[in-house]
Amino acid sequence: MILIIDNYDSFAYNLVQYVGQFDTVEVRRNDEIDVEGIRTLDPDGIIVSPGPGSPRDAGVSVDVFAEPTYPALGVCLGHQALCAAHGASVGYAPEVVHGKPSAVTHEGTDLYNGVADPFKVGRYHSLAVDRTDLPDVLVETAYTDDDRSIVMSVEHTNRPHFGVQFHPESILTDAGERIVENFCTTIVSA
Repeated sequence: MILIIDNYDSFAYNLVQYVGQFDTVEVRRNDEIDVEGIRTLDPDGIIVSPGPGSPRDAGVSVDVFAEPTYPALGVCLGHQALCAAHGASVGYAPEVVHGKPSAVTHEGTDLYNGVADPFKVGRYHSLAVDRTDLPDVLVETAYTDDDRSIVMSVEHTNRPHFGVQFHPESILTDAGERIVENFCTTIVSA
């Protein structure tokens, strides 16, 4: 079972549909569950959804990534929560992007298995993680030439934790369903 932490964002249900093709899904709002509740559910993996605001306003989202037990994928706000949990700065992006397609180049890690390089993504964010402040425990795994200062994707060096600034669940993202599938079938089952 994959637990999706819903950060009050309509895109969360696109993720539910994608995940439902590969596993069973439980959804909890970010203020309806805590780490102890997650342990009680004992999911096979967790996806922290996009949403409005900053990681500090996203309920349990940051705490998910402080917990080493479960494979976890953060999307947009979830990505920012992962980075914030490990000390990265999250601030205003140089440009607000809402529905902007961008070409992203990736490092060919498990999350991107079978995904063209580069590939097109949909971006919807006003906040971003500063590349110059990325902690050593997080490795950048994707970037866009649109703005090299913004971290598009990270992986934790010794936990199965991943973050993507873009929206794999957006119709603007090529192979977004494949990225979610890779998380559910390759990473979670490892």
